[in-house]
Amino acid sequence: MQPIIIVLIILVVLVFIALIKTIQVIPQASAAIVERFGRYTRTLNAGLNIVVPFIDTIRNRIDLREQVVPFPPQPVITQDNLVVNIDTVIYYQVTDARAATYEVASYIQAIEQLTVTTLRNIIGGMDLERTLTSREEINAALRGVLDEATGKWGIRVNRVELKAIEPPTSIQDSMEKQMRADRDKRAAILQAEGVRQSEILRAEGEKQSQILRAEGEAKAAALRAEGEAQAVRTVFEAIHAGDPDQKLLSYQYLQMLPKIAEGDANKLWIVPSEIGDALKGLSGAMGNFGAMGGGNSPSGTANVPSQERREKPSID
Repeated sequence: MQPIIIVLIILVVLVFIALIKTIQVIPQASAAIVERFGRYTRTLNAGLNIVVPFIDTIRNRIDLREQVVPFPPQPVITQDNLVVNIDTVIYYQVTDARAATYEVASYIQAIEQLTVTTLRNIIGGMDLERTLTSREEINAALRGVLDEATGKWGIRVNRVELKAIEPPTSIQDSMEKQMRADRDKRAAILQAEGVRQSEILRAEGEKQSQILRAEGEAKAAALRAEGEAQAVRTVFEAIHAGDPDQKLLSYQYLQMLPKIAEGDANKLWIVPSEIGDALKGLSGAMGNFGAMGGGNSPSGTANVPSQERREKPSID
């Protein structure tokens, strides 16, 4: 009885193992390669799958999600013979599990080596300055080459990023000094521009103030001249309205003489010819006034001979 029990136990274990090998559960976003006697049979997709136990074997399980693989820094020589270390990051996705299994032995290693060689070809045609400022161009060129080469491996390269570009230490020091000098230069230019702008604004302000001051003085002078003209016009109209005689005009001429001589700078002043006529009229008027006074005097001044009357003014 005991041997029969042992055989039954062995059969139950074998059946259990066969059931386990028959039922294969593949997770979502994964695939499995099935081989029968070492030859590719089919690809198992996500879900519950049935295989023939002890005949079908699962060769490889592949993750179909997008993968991110960083590569270590690689030394690359630029066109101007400078060695730079470049870190790259590859974003790829397996689109064909069969090709990724049978077309290349290790697609990760293949992508890394292809990235290094492509980088050397691209950077070798650029100088250092262009290398540091052309990341997008380098990324696009890398992606184009990698996508074309990895298509037959069942791999799709979605993105290629340059994580870091490190030039030599001596070049970094020189670049830092150059950047510092450029910053100092820009600061000096901005300061000079600010000073120049302030001077321009100050000059514009002074110009505007002078223009406004000149306009004010011109308006004041115009108003003053207009007022003087109005005053002269008023006096002239008043004089003509009063119908003055020669005596009043002569008296006005005499009053204007001190004003003509006013001022310390007046070394020479010109007497109009009308002054003589005014003086003659005034003297005649004074003579007539004296004659009128003599006729009324009780002392009989009117009987003085004409010769004496002519000499008295000269004595005075």
